[in-house]
Amino acid sequence: MSEERQADEVELREPQAPQIDDAKSAPEDRAEAGPFDASEVPAMRPYVDLGGIKVAPREGLQLRLEVDERANRVVAVSLDYAESLLQVQAFAAPKTTGLWHGVRAELAQQMAGQGAALVEEEGPLGAELVAQTAVPAEQGGGTRIARFIAVDGPRWMLRGVIMGKAAVDVATRERVIDLFRELVVVRGEQPMPPSELLPLRVPAGVQAQRQGPAAGGTQQA
Repeated sequence: MSEERQADEVELREPQAPQIDDAKSAPEDRAEAGPFDASEVPAMRPYVDLGGIKVAPREGLQLRLEVDERANRVVAVSLDYAESLLQVQAFAAPKTTGLWHGVRAELAQQMAGQGAALVEEEGPLGAELVAQTAVPAEQGGGTRIARFIAVDGPRWMLRGVIMGKAAVDVATRERVIDLFRELVVVRGEQPMPPSELLPLRVPAGVQAQRQGPAAGGTQQA
């Protein structure tokens, strides 16, 4: 075979798509220490029932729901705790594979395109994505840190965005991670495509805040 023909064959080859890791990303003790599936917690334990997510009450925790005005639906749960904000969303997922590795790569690409400085770190729950973005001058200037975490559970993924003190302070972050691990995901039995947001609802006495999509975007693929 001539060198010219070899060169032509190399040029005609289809570029290979990047391999997406679809393994589940979760701590080994997830079933015992959370985040929990609804089937893993006692029915009598008190929770604030938000539909797809249940929140265990604790002192100093303030809860509100984020509503996407365009879709007129609740898209995220925001938990104010320990001078920090933890915003969480739960998504349907396949039974045997995970979403977080692929979602994390998409988030990184999306946020890099918006000018964010990104670094991936290994945290207590697995891989985390840390994003640093510039704050506009009219909002005080400087930079803002957001830390994206997630756990793949049975037929769901629970994703969190940590902002405020816990995004930069290790001791505070441990408290917020503990809060995240107390959450319960209610996947339900209805068939749902992977990456679809689990429906949330507003219970009596909980504030709903109408705004645009949740931090980091609500769309997953």
